[in-house]
Amino acid sequence: MEASKLEHFKQLLLAELRRHAEHVSEEQAAALDAASDDAKESADLALRDVIEEMALKLGEKESQMVADVDQALLRIEEGSYGICVRCGHPVDERRLEAMPTARYDARCQAIVEEANGEGAGPSL
Repeated sequence: MEASKLEHFKQLLLAELRRHAEHVSEEQAAALDAASDDAKESADLALRDVIEEMALKLGEKESQMVADVDQALLRIEEGSYGICVRCGHPVDERRLEAMPTARYDARCQAIVEEANGEGAGPSL
């Protein structure tokens, strides 16, 4: 991949990193605020527990996104960014524009999702 394109994707990833890092801090602060409030009724306590758990889970998701961005930046430094980690083929640049943290090309992503049961779609 050309150096100018790598720089473009690096800037996209750094912007994502800043955005997700801010969300992690906000979600963790919100969870701590909810936990420190004095709830007077058991219904309030249950509701606060649900809100706190939801905030912490969102924080975990944001933390995972930060880790994904960090790994993508490492792949840029190593010279392997834009190369599918499964098959070694180039990842389409349109895919990288949409998801700069992509580790797999579209074909391998579908295989990975199917293996994890993510590609089956909703079931009743």
